[in-house]
Amino acid sequence: MRTLEGIGSTPLSGIGTARWHRPDADLTLPDSSDPSDSSAVDPDAERERFERARDEAREAIRQARDRAAERVGEEEAAVFEAHEGFLDDPGLVDDIEASIADGTPAERAVDDRFAEAIAQFEAMDGRMAERADDLRDVRDRVLRALLGAEAADLGDLPDGTVLLAERLTPSDTAELDPDAVAGIATVTGGRTAHAAIIARSLSIPAVVGVGESLREVAEGAEVLIDGDGGRVVVDPDAAQRAAVGGASAPVVDEHVSTADGRAIEVAANVGSEAELAPAADRGADGIGLFRTEFLFYDRESPPTEDEQYEAFSAALEAFPADRVVVRTLDIGGDKPVPYLDLPTESNPFLGSRGIRLSLDEHADLFETQIRALLRAAAREDGDDLAVMFPLVSRIEEVEAALAVVDSVASDLTKAGIDHAIPELGAMIETPAAVFLADRLAARLDFLSIGTNDLTQYVMAADRENDAVADYHDPLHPAVLRAIDRTTTAAEGTDAWVGMCGEMAGDPALTALLVGLGLDELSMSAVTVPAVKERVAAIDAEAATDLAAEALACETRAEVRELLDA
Repeated sequence: MRTLEGIGSTPLSGIGTARWHRPDADLTLPDSSDPSDSSAVDPDAERERFERARDEAREAIRQARDRAAERVGEEEAAVFEAHEGFLDDPGLVDDIEASIADGTPAERAVDDRFAEAIAQFEAMDGRMAERADDLRDVRDRVLRALLGAEAADLGDLPDGTVLLAERLTPSDTAELDPDAVAGIATVTGGRTAHAAIIARSLSIPAVVGVGESLREVAEGAEVLIDGDGGRVVVDPDAAQRAAVGGASAPVVDEHVSTADGRAIEVAANVGSEAELAPAADRGADGIGLFRTEFLFYDRESPPTEDEQYEAFSAALEAFPADRVVVRTLDIGGDKPVPYLDLPTESNPFLGSRGIRLSLDEHADLFETQIRALLRAAAREDGDDLAVMFPLVSRIEEVEAALAVVDSVASDLTKAGIDHAIPELGAMIETPAAVFLADRLAARLDFLSIGTNDLTQYVMAADRENDAVADYHDPLHPAVLRAIDRTTTAAEGTDAWVGMCGEMAGDPALTALLVGLGLDELSMSAVTVPAVKERVAAIDAEAATDLAAEALACETRAEVRELLDA
């Protein structure tokens, strides 16, 4: 029996038979005995081959995006839109075409230029290095198209497979069948890599970044994956095998409180109706973020009022005794909807998106959605429905949104249609919303902190721009102080404060977030049991002291050292 240490990515455990995935074996380039001799290369023909390969890769990426969106949700599938962007990146395409013009075969030109870009990313720290796998994913698609090679079918692995690899790309991971794959372990990788995020969404136990020792694990060995403890156990003993039963933290259906009695709601983020049942199975205390964008994707026209009503009803039926928080349509920025003809902007993250679009260009869509929500709130199980407005930055936006709710309610009354006013809240995603949190809390029933965008705007770092990925860290003291300012602003009001960003689902941060005063945490369903277990073990007073120490830190390194200690 051997135990290898890595980074736990999905807090689940599983046991099965090791199977190595070595995709590079299918991508061997033709031997070139004299690369300087370009006389046999027809640049025009090679350029045409390259363009055909790009088109084939583009179609494959779009198909992968659609499959991922259906299986794990639109937000996780958005990575494939970035992959498509690499195919049009002038820094890559122009250099490849120049190399081909100089007499280099298309395969070699692609491999050489991508190798250079991959090396540049890997020389960086943190999330930047992890994005190298996205480049590998795109490179491999183009090379397969040029070489006529078929990708390994990872969607048809034998039951009980523990998949081992140097690394897994997002495409690899999105293909996996969670009913067949007992676990994943990789030599390289980090918790925030796109492949790791997709593995969590699929509820596949995963340990990444194990290092070179993983290569010593033989094909066919029995392997235990402990995604909570970050361990890979080769040839586990009987006691360890018996302890594997799925989640390392038990599912708790009841709401939980800290050890000294402070109730914390632990809810799930949901991006499609398919995610409702798994969230309930994991013991989620309702839905803390129901993303309505999925209703608008993969179709040629907006969903009708009745279609949206049915979707909201399905969520309420899945959680009849728990709160369901629905975010109104949050499009724009990194969430395009082609048939809506959204404006082309030089910086869409700072442009028309979220509530701005709902109150302006797409007021009709907003009113239709509000009608469906108010109707759903009148259902027998609709008492706990809540609605929140995204990307709020002005009081006028909230007042305008509330006026729309009142107007729609009046119209429904005149039409004799049953309806009710749900809880109403705002997402805290901008510094403006943080500074206005006291005024927002006075007007609304709740505030929900979206740490993904809040970090982006506080740090002035586009979360889709790998060049500034190192800045996008919610543990930066400025972000922690923004969270603290929000929870403090709601004190003395009737408004509760939740969090629905990626930060909320990290069990290592649960004590800090409780100490910062959060009433609710919403996350990917797979992490709900681990966070509930952590909440139950926390002393709220000690957590408050921890938060005070974190707020006194001046750098994110100091914050991490404090949490590690």
